[in-house]
Amino acid sequence: MEIAGYFASALIGISLGLIGGGGSILTVPVLVYLFGVDPVLATAYSLFIVGSTSLVGVLPKYREGLVNLKTAVIFGIPSILAVYATRAWLVPLIPAHVFSIGDLAVTKAMLMMGLFAILMVFASISMIRTKKSAAVAEVETGPQKFNYPMILMEGAVVGVLTGLVGAGGGFLIIPALVLFSKLPMKQAVGTSLLIIAAKSLFGFTGDLGHYELDWALLGTVTSLAIVGIFIGNRLSRNVDGDKLKKAFGWFVLVMGVYILIKELYLNPAALAVATH
Repeated sequence: MEIAGYFASALIGISLGLIGGGGSILTVPVLVYLFGVDPVLATAYSLFIVGSTSLVGVLPKYREGLVNLKTAVIFGIPSILAVYATRAWLVPLIPAHVFSIGDLAVTKAMLMMGLFAILMVFASISMIRTKKSAAVAEVETGPQKFNYPMILMEGAVVGVLTGLVGAGGGFLIIPALVLFSKLPMKQAVGTSLLIIAAKSLFGFTGDLGHYELDWALLGTVTSLAIVGIFIGNRLSRNVDGDKLKKAFGWFVLVMGVYILIKELYLNPAALAVATH
């Protein structure tokens, strides 16, 4: 399983390099199901992996002029504050046994994985509908202007979501940047990577002191993901990104549904807690 986990770690970066997103949505399932990491701890690890990989991925975008720093600051500040507060204070406050539904006991780990699976479903829909979204984005893109209330609110919401499930939330950030900041699509993707990198890494600092971290595993997975993003960038020159994103979207949808079923109906630990 560890060998499969290392291979999947590289796929996280390859996905980011090929289609500009999606890799972070695989990080938590890879850590939980292939490396056996506790789901709550996996969300913390994911923040570091996603943040580090996105930071590397944004460098070529910045050199190409596809990163809008002003937008990144305006959107990023509320997002960074929200993700840090979520990891430092909100997540530790969630009890080990959240609530029960009949014979099913919803634990903290189940809640985190359930939220993540729901996020995967929404992310997959965004990927599957790639062409329509891109067309709308190009039509609505115009001279840059800022809808400050919506940007600040969206940034805070994405920050809380990132803090809870450990995913970058690019599928939420990119449409927000296009609609509320009037960024062209390519610039929205580059700017999104910078925002994801900043809020994920700052959010990870909120976990320090709360968990005992396996730095060897964290470093290995992060390194493989970073190698993967360079591979993905090179492959992207010869691969149709739209078709790949749609196929990847269907894969993410299946994974999201599987996780929901597994956590709700195939989790013996949850049933055991409920019966005691």
